[in-house]
Amino acid sequence: MRALVFAVYLFLYAPIALVVLFSFNAGRSASEFTGFSLAWYSKAFSNTFLIQALVNSLVIATISAALAAVVGTMAALAIERMGPRMRTIFDALFAAAIVVPGVVIGIATLVALAAVFSVINPAVASIWPGDRPPQFRLGYASIIAAHGLFSMAVVTMIVRARIASLGRDIVEASSDLYATPLGTFRQIVLPQIMPSILAGFLLAFTFSFDDFIVAFFVAGSNTTLPIYVFASIRRGVTPEINAVATSVLVASLVLIFAARLLMREKKPRKAGGVE
Repeated sequence: MRALVFAVYLFLYAPIALVVLFSFNAGRSASEFTGFSLAWYSKAFSNTFLIQALVNSLVIATISAALAAVVGTMAALAIERMGPRMRTIFDALFAAAIVVPGVVIGIATLVALAAVFSVINPAVASIWPGDRPPQFRLGYASIIAAHGLFSMAVVTMIVRARIASLGRDIVEASSDLYATPLGTFRQIVLPQIMPSILAGFLLAFTFSFDDFIVAFFVAGSNTTLPIYVFASIRRGVTPEINAVATSVLVASLVLIFAARLLMREKKPRKAGGVE
């Protein structure tokens, strides 16, 4: 069993290790290591097209993660106040949104946006006073909407788990002390669930920044970093692409570990400072 587990992990992580190794290759070959060099990192981050794609991904990921954190937290608070049957239904719907394949989400989002645009654009054109009415089309807004809706399910599940662990004792105690519902939320509930909200934001940012499938369907003529990388490797894998992949890998791991630390519950301290 140990040998089998080792073989599985080797199969999963050996290709990633090779990508990291060849990102430091001095030569142009992606299969023969000729020496250690950081030149490909310098070349990658001096590429104007790559930098523009990186900026696009950062902006889209930040906005969509912020929307997901706000709306997902509101959804989690609303679900917690529902009855057991409705709560079970909505939990199942959010869980289904997480496990549905990305290609299905991408196609469904593209079809839905196309249907909405086919209704909105003629309506706007009919009431627009000028000759050139604005046209709603695929672009940054469609990517942000698609990523925000998908990531909202992740944030909702994380915040829901934290709210369920709190119980209603502290909320009822706050009400007994004549605190208003807004005051109870601001002073009692929000500080308790803030680490989970931040963790959900970081995970939503990571999912949006790394996503290729959904963005590929709804990006239109815009380019994100994963789309740029996909277009580049169609011409062949180079150490420059390995350098980009390694940088994204390191950034994603940092965000994931930060989210994991935020989600970890602190143990209560006992008397004498011993945990």
